[in-house]
Amino acid sequence: MDAKPFRRGRRLSTVLAALLLVPGLLTAPAHAAPVYVGPAPLAPLDQSTVLGQVTPGLVDINTTLNYQSAVGAGTGIVLDPSGEVLTNNHVIEGATGITATSLANGRTYPVDVIGYDRANDIALVRLRGASDLPVASLGTSSGLAVGDPIAAIGNAGGAGGAPSFSPGNITQLGASVRASDESGGGSRELTDLIRVAADVRPGDSGGPLVNAAGQVVGVTVAATLTYRMGNVRGGEGFAIPIDRALGVAGAIRSGGGPGIHIGDTAFIGVGIADPGPGAPPGAVVRQVLPDTAARGAGLAPGDVITAADGIAINTATDLSNFMDSHRPGDTIILSWIDREGAPRSAPIVLGSGPVG
Repeated sequence: MDAKPFRRGRRLSTVLAALLLVPGLLTAPAHAAPVYVGPAPLAPLDQSTVLGQVTPGLVDINTTLNYQSAVGAGTGIVLDPSGEVLTNNHVIEGATGITATSLANGRTYPVDVIGYDRANDIALVRLRGASDLPVASLGTSSGLAVGDPIAAIGNAGGAGGAPSFSPGNITQLGASVRASDESGGGSRELTDLIRVAADVRPGDSGGPLVNAAGQVVGVTVAATLTYRMGNVRGGEGFAIPIDRALGVAGAIRSGGGPGIHIGDTAFIGVGIADPGPGAPPGAVVRQVLPDTAARGAGLAPGDVITAADGIAINTATDLSNFMDSHRPGDTIILSWIDREGAPRSAPIVLGSGPVG
């Protein structure tokens, strides 16, 4: 089963990806339990009623990614009238500019990132200058059951404006999927997800999964387009339970915790990818940006980063995780194998880079 993380709604070029990134890739569940076949699904949600309840508490998120010459789109859930918004980390990941448009008042705001948790794929952002925004009606994910009717609501296709509505039913609780970058630039496993039979699409990332009462019970994060229901070709979606997402948001508000990044993102100045099948471990350098520490140290496309401060780097994700524990201005020792196979090492002063 191929699944897609749905962050990008529009894409001018391949960025990072595979987590509701458009058109990202999420590969088969790493160790998903069999889908439970229970009682017949309950009646679907009423679209007009649910959208009327949910829409005012949503925002469309748009990003620019100057380093990759790309744009992206996703969805956010308003938690506070002053503009605090919950979304996926991969919706903002790599962005050099972020704006959000309130579906309640139509205004577009610049966005500041409060913090993010890469492993849980949750980010907390703030709409600069916002006030008196309607907030989303939050439910709980603790009482969900297989067969419950739900709907994924978001910015499918990245067009903005009227939200998309994808009804369905819960098919599994505690699902796991492995998300892999659409350009080969790393993968991550997402666990304890809500799996749904619903046509979730690119741009829905960060949007709400809602129950029959119009309450948010999950945050849409990924999907597969290979699911079939009867004679209708549709999709399966995955969502982060809202109880866990709000726990991460609370930790970000409190200033940090395991896996949580607050403040500016440390930056070497390279685009990286996982090694190919059978290749030695490391983070493969795909791109070296001008006027960065990496360029000054002599890194070039095709080099393979193997260690940072003596810590082994076996994948692109390993390097991302290492960077999350550092701040701009830190000095690290980077080790790599150049394209001729020679080992190299150099001190690198970390700069400030794209968020997420």
